[in-house]
Amino acid sequence: MKPIRVLAIAGSPRRHGNSEMLLDWVIEEMKHDPSVRVSKIVLTDADIQPCRGCNACEKLNYCVQHDGMDALHDQIIEADCIILSSPIYCMSICAQAKALVDRAQVFRSRKYVLHLPVVPPERVGKRFGLFLSTAGQDWDYVFDAAIPVVKCFFHVIDVKNKDLSYLMIRNVDEKGAIATHPTAKSEAARISQNLVAMMKERLS
Repeated sequence: MKPIRVLAIAGSPRRHGNSEMLLDWVIEEMKHDPSVRVSKIVLTDADIQPCRGCNACEKLNYCVQHDGMDALHDQIIEADCIILSSPIYCMSICAQAKALVDRAQVFRSRKYVLHLPVVPPERVGKRFGLFLSTAGQDWDYVFDAAIPVVKCFFHVIDVKNKDLSYLMIRNVDEKGAIATHPTAKSEAARISQNLVAMMKERLS
């Protein structure tokens, strides 16, 4: 069996905060399986500029901006699993993560305007996604606005809704507060184990 390729994207502008800690717990658990290869990207270091809305990708099949998205574009395509983590800022994902989602316009153009495949046909239905998020507020609706944005991102990169998982922890505001959350770390381990098991079954 080929190695399972996981791309883990830390979206927060605050390094080693709650959402990145949640991401690190997930990938730490994944690395216990020798068949999994994890690459971690930190968006604050990745030079992902905002989308210009020029629609050039609808004709060219690539983005005219040349920045960190050049390399990340290929990693997104090659990965068997993409994990995106982001804190909730003003009821949605943070600006760095949203810039990545907006730059995924190139995949939308490829798929719906140019009618070209995003991934080879044999890999359709064999890609997985995981959204990890934390919020300072304890409102039960605090993640509601973020979910459609995340679904849009995963949809255009050919991860189906049924293959998309979520782990969202609220009421962790101060940096590091998630470390004392009663269930967050165990939930991260559980969802990581379940995801690896599903990927091994689907990709074997």
